[in-house]
Amino acid sequence: MDFQVIGANIAKIMSQYWRVFLLEGLSVTLELTFISVLLGVVLGTVVAMLKMSRFKLIRFLVSVYVEVIRGTPILLQLYIFVFALPGLVTFVKLNYFTWTAIALCINSSAYVSEVIRSGIQAVDRGQTEAARSLGLSSGQTMLRIVLPQAVKNILPALGNEFIMMLKETSLASTFFVGDLMTSYATVRGTTYLGFECLVIVGCIYLCITYPLSKLVGLMEKRMSGDTSYRKRNINRKRKLLNKM
Repeated sequence: MDFQVIGANIAKIMSQYWRVFLLEGLSVTLELTFISVLLGVVLGTVVAMLKMSRFKLIRFLVSVYVEVIRGTPILLQLYIFVFALPGLVTFVKLNYFTWTAIALCINSSAYVSEVIRSGIQAVDRGQTEAARSLGLSSGQTMLRIVLPQAVKNILPALGNEFIMMLKETSLASTFFVGDLMTSYATVRGTTYLGFECLVIVGCIYLCITYPLSKLVGLMEKRMSGDTSYRKRNINRKRKLLNKM
């Protein structure tokens, strides 16, 4: 393997096709990721609320939804939404990109819902009881007291979900929606330089995911540091009270 030739080929490909990789492929990948995670968080919040409902039937149906989505491969879900559903829902005319975004959104919502539910349940129940005793309704308590604290707890997990979804959008290339892997297939078919194109796409993914993973790790350390600081503060107050 001649690394000089490979390096020269990579430089040549980037000089000729950087628009295909960066402006087209990367932009579509980021667009799919943002749409999937953003709508997934909204839908996942609704699913999390329903899973904590007082009604057993609703909890059962939502649990089935979550388990089915989490228990089946995402590629299978993409095939269902892109090929099967358009034939069943003939009155809705959507392109491959939209169906792919919907499938990724639903997949993300199942995972995000569990993150949000655990974040809500991690909030001290005494705060909910105190808010209700002050006259706040259950909806007001959830929106003003519980959710703001839960969001702070689950931010690192949502960051990891964004990184995972960024990589999972590569499966959308199966339907040629214009993402990075679609750009790879296009340039490879033109240049017949498959390895060099893979190196370029891999470096682009790495340049996006690596800083994001470091940022998420920093957030996790910050959150754990805040928690340990609060615990130390509480212990210090308890010691002072015991001395008194």
